[in-house]
Amino acid sequence: MPDHLDPDPAQAPRTSPSTVDDLETSLLGGKRSLSLRDLADRAGPGVHPEEVQLFWRTLGLPHADTDEQLFTQDDVAAVARIADLERSGQIDRRTAVTLTRALGHQCERLVLWQVEALVEDVAQRSRLDDTSARLVVLDRLADLAPVLEAQLVHSWRRHLAAIAGRFAAEFGESRSTEQADPAALPLARAVGFADMVSFTRRTAGLGSTDLSAFVQRFETAARDIVAREGGRIVKTIGDAVLFIADDVVTGARVALGLARELGGDLDVQAVTEDGGLAEGARGVTPVRVGFVQGRVLSRFGDVFGASVNVAARLTDIAQPSTVLTDEVTAALLADDDRFVVERQPDRELAGLGTIAPVRVRQA
Repeated sequence: MPDHLDPDPAQAPRTSPSTVDDLETSLLGGKRSLSLRDLADRAGPGVHPEEVQLFWRTLGLPHADTDEQLFTQDDVAAVARIADLERSGQIDRRTAVTLTRALGHQCERLVLWQVEALVEDVAQRSRLDDTSARLVVLDRLADLAPVLEAQLVHSWRRHLAAIAGRFAAEFGESRSTEQADPAALPLARAVGFADMVSFTRRTAGLGSTDLSAFVQRFETAARDIVAREGGRIVKTIGDAVLFIADDVVTGARVALGLARELGGDLDVQAVTEDGGLAEGARGVTPVRVGFVQGRVLSRFGDVFGASVNVAARLTDIAQPSTVLTDEVTAALLADDDRFVVERQPDRELAGLGTIAPVRVRQA
């Protein structure tokens, strides 16, 4: 971060209505001078106010009255771009809504995450209360926004290139002349969960700063391990992560890496010594891991399918710092001398019936 953006404890936030107006004008590409009707008229032929309202709603933004002047020329360009895709036949209305909803959902979460991180940084380094820290961040957003925007575009491009490369490797050349089962889910993937053991007990009584540090260490460590072993995080769910890998061996490496390393990495004694966690939360926090190979549907930034449910149930019954899988996945690993598979006693799992868990270990 540039030196001129470092917090100055002695400097009171200078945020005023005019500052906010200037920031908004900069971010929105001009003053709000257009109504919803104006926007529809300028976005191109066939664009109606109802379609603009749908676009706005799927972005997750507040409902706009038809004649209220809330929009700018940048808003016109955004609506026109998605309308042109529809008009040219490249996508249909349902897909346009899905693409827009994905942007709205992810950007809302991203902006909240980034702003809260900046607030926490200012509050800690400048020893400010939460309200003052938020005003300082608001005061500096105009300087920070171009940097955050550039990083967003760079990250998006890199991830789009990465998924294009994966698609090319997996589907570019047909590996079989057999017809795919039209009823089967489209993607063969290893999916798994890593669930923090005793999260509620271990974090009871922590203040917001210590709890934030604890959760951030867990998520950062999990993402680093998953990425290093060749997998990807689908989402985090409080004290758990859902990961995915393109093949069963990569899935096994990810699962074993999480089970092996997370407890030690989340040694809260070390965090306390760094000025983070409260004394009452000492100890290590291992995880339970369950993963299976199966076919999944990837939609809305998430994955769905029977294998996801099985992996979740196996995680629930795994012992701390161990990995469980099912018999089908274990059979795929049985001849690989990098792994050892050990059948466990049958278990009755809600919604799944009787299942034979198999423990996976590093050879």
